[in-house]
Amino acid sequence: MSTHTASRTPRNCNKPLANFSQCHLGIVSKLHALAQLPVLLAAAVQAREVAASTLALFKLSVHEHHADEENELFPAVLRSAAKGAEVLRVQAMVQRLTAEHRDIEARWKKLEPAVKAATKAEPVDLDHKEVHALVRAYLAHARYEEERFFPLAERILGRDGNHMAALGLALHLRHAPLTVGHI
Repeated sequence: MSTHTASRTPRNCNKPLANFSQCHLGIVSKLHALAQLPVLLAAAVQAREVAASTLALFKLSVHEHHADEENELFPAVLRSAAKGAEVLRVQAMVQRLTAEHRDIEARWKKLEPAVKAATKAEPVDLDHKEVHALVRAYLAHARYEEERFFPLAERILGRDGNHMAALGLALHLRHAPLTVGHI
């Protein structure tokens, strides 16, 4: 099947030069598209790299970060909080942050198959609204932790240097490579 523009339009036998001009229009149009190809290929490479980086981010960082907070940070702050209003405030914040973790993870789970496909340059329908909703949810979550929870945790754990040290040690042990000793 020919894609030659002139072959699809009737030829004007009375104006043969017009036929050549018409053919040039089709060729020039395709060459303009070709001129954009390097940029499009670079964007495609960048898209695959961003997709792969995002997969690694969730696999290696986000899930681990949530687990560190839920298994170490939140319990440490709860244990060190003063009875009464302070512990109730911390409990409410921990419930909110944990719920946000589950929401972010659920949003990611919906997007993950499309992102995986994008790493392979497969045709993919990545929902623009869902991507932006995930990004907004995480940014709001991180902002709340940075502005509200971490300063409170710093005050609570900072009352007793041993509490902060215990948290540091617990996190270190969670991430230290497991070594097998000799018997």
